[in-house]
Amino acid sequence: MSTVQLSSTQKRILSSLVNLAEGDERAVRGRDIAEAVDRNPGTIRNRMQSLRALQLVEGVPGPKGGYRPTTEAYETLDVDRLEETAPVPLEREGEPVPDATVSEIDFTSVHDPERCRAEVVVRGPIGAFGIGDEVTVGPTPSADLRVSGIVETTDIGENVLLIDVASIRTEPDD
Repeated sequence: MSTVQLSSTQKRILSSLVNLAEGDERAVRGRDIAEAVDRNPGTIRNRMQSLRALQLVEGVPGPKGGYRPTTEAYETLDVDRLEETAPVPLEREGEPVPDATVSEIDFTSVHDPERCRAEVVVRGPIGAFGIGDEVTVGPTPSADLRVSGIVETTDIGENVLLIDVASIRTEPDD
């Protein structure tokens, strides 16, 4: 992991950029980052200057411009690029979320069937998710695991959905 020390705001903005940039060749617009972290676009521009100075972000000029994370950004956040892994799909209300894939599923309280929760870390935008939405994660590449439930909370800055798990199942082998 890199030795660059980031403020909590810088880390949140950089994490959001990495999540929004995943799987997309286009630069991420500052206003998209601002929306994801609930900040003013001017604040994002100011923070991006310091992140560029740290060589964590590159600016892309022009009408289709914006920002791209550098390799150092991924190292600083200790995040692997998803180009080398299989995607784990995510559905909201029965419909696939095209620009999002799941990078982690952490279960909490699995011993209590009334309080089984999963923290789902998403790569891509999660702004459309709200409390009460039905979601399904999976199937995962190796175990064909599917997790379904209801969104209890979202953390847009960290790109995490907390799900009240209704079911955990594996797809049968053919």
